[in-house]
Order: sequence, then C-alpha cells, then structure tokens
Amino acid sequence: MIPFVKQLSTYIMPYRFRLGLGVFLGILAGFMEPLAIALSTGIFHLIFSPESASLQKQLKGLPALVSDRIPQAVWDWLDAAQSALASNAKTQPAAVILLVALIPAVMFLRGLFTYLNNYFLQWAAIRAVTDLRVKLFTHLMNLPAGFFSGTNTGELMSRIINDTAALQNILSNSMATIVKDPATLLGLAIYLILKAPKLTAISMVVLPLCIIPIVIYGRKARRSAGNLQTQFAELSNVMTEAFTGNRIIRAYNLEQLVTEQFRATSARVVGLHMRILRAMETPGPLMETFGAIGVALVFLYLAAQGKNHLNYADFGGVLLAMFSMYRPIKQLARLQSSFLQAQASSQRVFELLALKSTITEPTAPKPLHAAGADVHFEKLEFAYGEKTILQGVDLTVKAGQMVALVGTTGSGKTTLTNLLLRFYDPQHGAVRIGGTDIREFATHDLRNQIAVVTQDTVLFNDTIRRNIELGRPGASEADIIAAAKHAHAHEFIMEKPEGYDTVVGEKGVLLSGGQKQRLAIARAVVRNAPILILDEATSSLDTEVERAVQAALEELMQGRTTLCIAHRLSTIQRADQIVVLDQGRIVESGRHEELVQRGGIYQKLYDLQFNT
Repeated sequence: MIPFVKQLSTYIMPYRFRLGLGVFLGILAGFMEPLAIALSTGIFHLIFSPESASLQKQLKGLPALVSDRIPQAVWDWLDAAQSALASNAKTQPAAVILLVALIPAVMFLRGLFTYLNNYFLQWAAIRAVTDLRVKLFTHLMNLPAGFFSGTNTGELMSRIINDTAALQNILSNSMATIVKDPATLLGLAIYLILKAPKLTAISMVVLPLCIIPIVIYGRKARRSAGNLQTQFAELSNVMTEAFTGNRIIRAYNLEQLVTEQFRATSARVVGLHMRILRAMETPGPLMETFGAIGVALVFLYLAAQGKNHLNYADFGGVLLAMFSMYRPIKQLARLQSSFLQAQASSQRVFELLALKSTITEPTAPKPLHAAGADVHFEKLEFAYGEKTILQGVDLTVKAGQMVALVGTTGSGKTTLTNLLLRFYDPQHGAVRIGGTDIREFATHDLRNQIAVVTQDTVLFNDTIRRNIELGRPGASEADIIAAAKHAHAHEFIMEKPEGYDTVVGEKGVLLSGGQKQRLAIARAVVRNAPILILDEATSSLDTEVERAVQAALEELMQGRTTLCIAHRLSTIQRADQIVVLDQGRIVESGRHEELVQRGGIYQKLYDLQFNT
C-alpha cells in the first residue's frame, strides 16, 4: 500500500495547495457533526435547566490544555448569560432564538465545508489523473514498434481510460472520506470520552469484532478488483476488433459469434462487479450490528447501576454520538475495497510506465543532413525474438538513387525500412547515413528527414487538407495544393462538394483506394524529405489507377534517395539497383536487364508475373 501511495503522490503534489485546502476544509467538516451534537446538549441545558450548574463547572471535563487557555472573562460572560436565561427565558425569546439558531448555523457550515472539501479534492484529482493519463499515452507513443506488435489495442485503451478512472475515484471521492470521516470519528470519540468515559469504554468492547469483516472482505475485493480490470481490457479488445473488422464480420456472418463473445465477457464483468459490491457492502451491516451490541451493553450497564447518572439531554447526546459513529466507520470500511481496486488498476498503469524503450536517444545527438548523403546498411543482423530475419545484410543506397527491394514474403524487405526509420535497432551491424550511425541522431530529427508511403494507407478522420498537412504540420495552403497537384489528387479533391474541407472518414473509408494512395503521396510531397520509403505503394491498385499513382510516385522520387519495396516488378524496372532478398540475405543485385539475363530468383519472379 505504501508504494502505491508514493506513486500517486508524484502526480498529486503539483496541486498540493488546493489539495491541502481541501484536506483542511474536510477536517473542519468532519468536526462539525460532533460539534452539532455537543452544541445541542449544551443549548438544552442553557434553555431548559440553566440553573443546574455554571458552564464552567459543566465543562470542567475539558482537558486542562483547552480549559486553561479560555480567559476567565469568557467564563464569566457565559455564566452571566446563563443566569439571564434562568431568570428571563420566557421574557427574552430573542436570546433563545439566537441560541437555537446556532444549530442550523453549524450544519450550514458543515455543508459548506463538505462542498468545498469535495470541490478542491476533485479539482486536484482530475488534473492529477489527467497528467497521469497524458504521461502514459506519451510513454506508449515513444515505445518501439515491437511493443505494439505484441499488445492488444483494446487492452491499451482500457489501461489508459478505465484503469486511470479507478485512480481518479480514489483520489477524489475516497480522499474526501479519508479526510472527513476520521475527523468526525475523532470528534465524536472526544465528545463521548468527555461526557461518559465509562460508557464509552463499555461500548468499545465490540470494536475488535468490527475489524474482522473489513479484513475478510477486503481480501476478496483485492482478488476481484484485479480480475475486473483484466475483463474490462478484454471487453475493450472485443469492441475494437468488432468495429475495425466490421466488413469481414458482416461478410462471413459473424455478427452472432461476436455478439456472444461480447455478452460472455460482459457477464464476467457483471459477476466481478457483484463480488466487489458484496465485499464493499457486507461489512457495513455487520459493523452496525456489532455497534448496536455495544449500545445494548451500555443499557445493560445502566440498568445494573439502578439509576442513570446522566440526565436526559446528556444521555441523548451520548446515544446520538454512538450511532453517528457507524456511518463514518462504514464509509471507511467501504473505502478499503475502493483502495484495493484502485491499487490493482494502478499496478497495471505503472507496469506500462515502467517499460523501458529499447530505442535509446543519444545524450549528445549529432545534426543530420540527409540530403546528398548515402544510406548504408552495414552487416546487419536482426531477429524478432528467436526468429532470425536479417543475416549479414550489406547494402549501400547512393544519394539520389532508387533502390528496389524484391523477395518473397518474410524475406526481410520491410524490416530493412523499419531499421532505417529506427523502429527497431539491429542486434549487430549498423545503419548509416553519410557515414554516421543513425543511433547518433535524435530519432525525431531522423524521421523528420524521411517520407513514407505504404500499401496500407493511414488517413485520419479529418479533412483532406489536414491529412495532407500532417506531412509537415503548419504547411501553407499553397504548399498543400501544390503537393496535391504533384500527387495527381487535386482534380478529384475539387470534385468533392467540400473540396479540401471534405472529411475522409475513419481510415479514409469515404475515399477509393487510389484516392487514398494519392493523398498519402501528397503528404509525402509536402514533407519534402530527402529520403523516401515506398512500401508496396501500388500493389493493391488496379491497372488504371496504378498508372496515375505511379506517375505521382515518379515525380515524388525525383532528386530523392528512394528505397522501394515492390511486389509488382513492372514498377521497378527503371530502378538504379534491384536487390533480391531471400531468407534474410541478399542473394542478387543489379539492374533489371542484368537480373533477368542472370536466370536467378529475380528471373523466376519476373516469369511468374509476366509469363502466366
């Protein structure tokens, strides 16, 4: 529990002023309830039996540290007011009204302090959790690509949203309970000890019994809380896959299967929720029962004494204070379950934050000038886990040239481009630009000088203008239109009713495949990077659309160092160099005519595409 609190304190401390103010007001609100009870019994004495004793004598049970600090003049004034009430209670109704009005005044202050307590604590909690959420998202964005390959998107969404929401609950609602209810209990305990110490001791005999259900059900809540967050992650994953794969689900009539999977996961979530609810609510009635036993023991003691040593007002105040202690105790018992649930959630969040990126930034990054620089893959060795992908790859891409990578699926073509983008680092060897290892450049600087066009075009649910501008945020309108014209996209854009303000839909669903590819090319054009990566940019297009896209690509490649992955060999016949990969090794390299005449793997791939 202590490490959990320390981790949370890191995010709450920037808002410590409002947090401290909320805590202070919560303590004041907590003391208002016992003050109201004490005030009620005191006013009863003043109004209905003022002649019984002086206030100074009635309050002689106060600790000397408190009573000695009250000036004698105050005691004299209170005794004078008491005497005046004794002789003029009926003829001075204003004095009675003024005294009675103190009770609602105290309750008003209690409500005001409670409101401000909740407001300031919620203010600090929401901002602290938002900071944590942003930090977690930023951390995930900086993890290497391999992390996302092995992690479910739905689970990550659940950790960012659901797990942090549980922390917000403990920091806001539960913290108010932590602050206010202990103050209320302390105030009531002081009141009971001062008024009736013996009766208080008797009623507290059952206190150890009240702790037992808290411990037992707290363990059950802790086990269920961790499982609940896991099921929430599974629920998010089911929804993510169902929404992103909606076309396949419909095509194969899988709606019923997916719905049943969602229903089964939801049922597990409900079951765990009910377990936690039982663990949170069961201790309350048990504690109230044990508390009532303590009160019953008080009555038995008084009955055994033969007479009541307290008057009606005092005894009513003591009884009310005893019963008033049940609510804060029950709230604190429920709080333990909330703490355990938040602890289980935070563990999952902080586990992600503890992950270290394998892509380390250089302490003193060198400036990168990729324009006019050769790209050299030097004796690369790379493996995904235990699966070897590249073995001893040695390749130089001359500045301004186009080098095409050819090979069967899994031969390592895309891995080479991923290493150039530094999505991964090789286990052995290096990727160099201008003779310098790219690990000596800042990754932001490196990627800022590389443009990428892939087969699976990624467009965002925004306008066409915004999707092109993302190549270089802040690009002018003229640059965006010029890039669209270079990509042969301006014509179809202007045919849209909203032109460049047309929203493309999620993943560009409102555009055709060729239109999406041309927008991706326009985005690469506006980036104006000296290095270009084309990853099967035309493989999914029909012949007519491919011509338009290929023309746009040829314009884009002019003057740029280009690394092109292609399945359609017709698109790379004019490449300066074609490199053939097989099982992670370079087995052939040369120009198109040379490789066809050589009769190797490239010639076989060529014959498969053009002679069948």
